Amino acid sequence: MRLHTLIPTLPADLVSAFESCGIKTDTDLLFFDGSNIELFAKLPRGLVTCGELDKYVSLVAERASAPGIRGDEELESALRKQREYALETSSGVGKLDELVGGFGSGRVFEISGEKESGKTALALQISLRLLIAYPDTSVLWMDTCGDFSVDRTTRVVNQLGAEDVSAVLERLQVALVLNIGDAQGLVADLRERADAGSRAGGPRVRCVVIDSITPLLAPSLSNISAQGHATMTTFMQDLRDFARTHYFTFLVVNDTSAVVQQNSSSMFASATRKPALGPSFTFLTDCTLWLVKHGDVEGEPASMHEAEVIRSRMTVRCIGETVPFPDSDMCGTLFSSLRRGARSRFVKAFCIRQPLSLPIDVHESLVCTFANVRYCIHSI
Repeated sequence: MRLHTLIPTLPADLVSAFESCGIKTDTDLLFFDGSNIELFAKLPRGLVTCGELDKYVSLVAERASAPGIRGDEELESALRKQREYALETSSGVGKLDELVGGFGSGRVFEISGEKESGKTALALQISLRLLIAYPDTSVLWMDTCGDFSVDRTTRVVNQLGAEDVSAVLERLQVALVLNIGDAQGLVADLRERADAGSRAGGPRVRCVVIDSITPLLAPSLSNISAQGHATMTTFMQDLRDFARTHYFTFLVVNDTSAVVQQNSSSMFASATRKPALGPSFTFLTDCTLWLVKHGDVEGEPASMHEAEVIRSRMTVRCIGETVPFPDSDMCGTLFSSLRRGARSRFVKAFCIRQPLSLPIDVHESLVCTFANVRYCIHSI
């Protein structure tokens, strides 16, 4: 900070005298090589007294210093903001919500799995339940492949029992995003509006879905350049910081890539694929869900699926158990069908949790655990 910007806090003639001595910034003054007495001796006689010089140096130090912050006040401010902005969001599967601590605000979720494993369906279910539960919120859906289905979305809203289907759909904003630059621009615009707070009118976006993020980042990743990896890391860190600061929920759908051996991140022997974008991507999110379709249920027009928590910063370790869902969780819509044009209904599920001790990332306090929920999707 240049001293002339502090006029009239500092007298103009004193600033000129400082500059004639080679002291032009606050750093030059505060870190002057000598005492205030030695500095006073360099100034014109009669310009200021020694006491006045001490006072002006103290004023410059005060203006150049960051204001003091009390820890208890910061904690109270964070708790107040959390009570005001944090939302409870459900997937419709009670045990899955329990495993990941709910799909509430303030976190980034990676949803990965093979084709027809239900990635988009899970993201859609969470988004629509949020819109129905909170009429003053909206959801931004970034469609990177151009395959967002309005018909399927309308059917799911009807199945969830929304009183005003049109009002729910109006608050679901769908944007076609074809490159990472467009995605960064949308996130920056959202952050600007979130910083505006109550000054921005209308429903506020509280959840962002990127379906999928793979086409945005994969083309720039290579073994001969670090630029793509840097772009991916910067973008995901921005999402996590945004989510924590403004209590947003980000649902990031990720495709898969083939592996020669079994997916070491999965507890299932049938897992021959892994989340795309490299091994470091999952460490850039708060939770990684791996969805698996196990096939059709014999004798029923239904298919069995499994949602596995591969890595999570919020999953609680527990003793392995198999817990049947109560009857209340066995009714109502869970997902739209994985087949185009059909409908689905959640008919039964159970939970298997089997933690496994793995090295913990001390820098991010990452809890590495294996946990999974099995559920059945019934086409009607």
